[in-house]
Amino acid sequence: MIFSSASWVRQKFQSWSIHHFPKYYFTAPEDQNLISLLESCTHTSEICQVHGSMVKTGLVNVPFTLSKLLASSIQDIDYAASIFNHIPNPNLFMFNTMLRGYSVSHHPRQAFVVFNGLRAQQMILDQFSFISTLKACSLELAHETGQGIHGVVVRSGHGLFTNVKNALLHFYFVCGRIGDAHQLFDEIPQKIDVVSWNTLLSGYIQMSQPTMATCLFREMCRKGLKFSTTTMTSVLCAVSDLGNLDGGLPLHGHCVKMGFCSDLNVATALIAMYANAGFIDLGRKIFYQVPVKDVALWNCLIDGYARNGQLQDSLALLQLMKHEQVKPNSSTLVGLISACAAAGASGVGLCIGNYVEEEQMALDAVLGMALVDMYCKCGFLEKAIDVFGRMEIKDVKSWTAMISGYGMHGQAENAIRIFHRMEEEGCRPSEVTFLAVLSACSHGGMMVEGISFLEKMVQEYGFSPKVEHYGCMIDLLGRAGLLEEAHNLIKSLPIEGDTTGWRALLAACRVYGNVNLGERVKRILLEIFDEQHPTDSILLSSTYAIAGRLPDYTRRMQEIKEEKMKKEAGCSAIEMNE
Repeated sequence: MIFSSASWVRQKFQSWSIHHFPKYYFTAPEDQNLISLLESCTHTSEICQVHGSMVKTGLVNVPFTLSKLLASSIQDIDYAASIFNHIPNPNLFMFNTMLRGYSVSHHPRQAFVVFNGLRAQQMILDQFSFISTLKACSLELAHETGQGIHGVVVRSGHGLFTNVKNALLHFYFVCGRIGDAHQLFDEIPQKIDVVSWNTLLSGYIQMSQPTMATCLFREMCRKGLKFSTTTMTSVLCAVSDLGNLDGGLPLHGHCVKMGFCSDLNVATALIAMYANAGFIDLGRKIFYQVPVKDVALWNCLIDGYARNGQLQDSLALLQLMKHEQVKPNSSTLVGLISACAAAGASGVGLCIGNYVEEEQMALDAVLGMALVDMYCKCGFLEKAIDVFGRMEIKDVKSWTAMISGYGMHGQAENAIRIFHRMEEEGCRPSEVTFLAVLSACSHGGMMVEGISFLEKMVQEYGFSPKVEHYGCMIDLLGRAGLLEEAHNLIKSLPIEGDTTGWRALLAACRVYGNVNLGERVKRILLEIFDEQHPTDSILLSSTYAIAGRLPDYTRRMQEIKEEKMKKEAGCSAIEMNE
């Protein structure tokens, strides 16, 4: 394939280079020919062929043609960099091309190096120089660097450009600087640009502040600004997050009036809004009204049914999607798989797993993790192990799901083995990973290993243990019968006011019949809570019974009856084949 494409480029280039390159300069039609040829290149190998011919004919010495070659090369940023580094005196367009390339690459930080090189040339920057560099700052969450560039923007007068302002707004929101973003927005003299408002709206959505987004939308209404489909998508997402159907119905009406419902993004937001409010059937009506449906629209409806507990309907939609010859992606199934895991719906989960194999879908980190988690929670550990082994790329969530799966199935040693394998393969564990392995150690009674992991978490990885981590350690010590040690640990913690660890200790007192410590823990729990909790009283009464103090047990049970304390009823569910 490479050889055929290379010969095609060579043939195309030679067919007109002989006639048009005698002086290495172009007239307008020939310029367009080269641009068309470069735009038709889809692989680096083809661009390389054009580059080689340009070297032979001397066109690499012409700034215009060299700029076009560089612009076509940024799909392979390393190749573009090799061209750029050999240009003696790159112009502003060439610098901006590299900035744009790095801002959409896997190495956005390199844009800062190019930007500094551009400033060192003492060239007059334009708005595109700032926009691309700010985009790189957003990807890297480089707050200080972005603030410095903001200063350069102000001093150079480019703050008057709306596109630069919007890039700064986006940057501050991505970095979580809501105050800075709003201050910048307030400094805009005439707030008539809808893009700026949309940037602020989407920023509030990203920062999980839907109330602020709806307030901003009302301000847009008061100012009489014209809404775009982007505006409606953002405000519908805000209303969806709030679960405010009363606020969403007028928006739906406005979308119908303005003809926005045919827009895929708006239709997807409307379906999500109705699904979150529990009216998924209304969302399905919108779905059928859209003439051309993309995979995101299908995903939204399937996920909506899954979140509303209607797993069979989600599965039926998945089959319909296949019938309509729409190719699913990992996002299509992840929400449905997660719902199966939460509900313990093993039958539907197995159907989805079979569907993934039938469609030969790639087990990426997201889909693979969801399947591993679902199989573990539904009791199919062997299937989880098989999926995990077939995953080509494993992120920290994938490893954590497998460690947690081994732990919940009582295989603490395998959980520890997978943790060490994760470290060997260069994947850094997260706080959740440590929680999973500590939980596995707790259920497996592996006290020494649990203490070792807690030390590793603090000393090697620099994490501060949270209440859940200490809860596992207290439970671990309690299961081992080291009640006083567990008591001393919980007393030394800065989270003494949390009840999780204390209840774990009280449960351990019940197992070993330690009445004295149990009564002390019960008193502390009573001080934390201003009211009696039935679980605490039942645990203490059971402690009396196990210790053989039947009179105290009888007295305690009588007090529970007199105080009319009721323990929340538990329930179990089983899945039956019809």
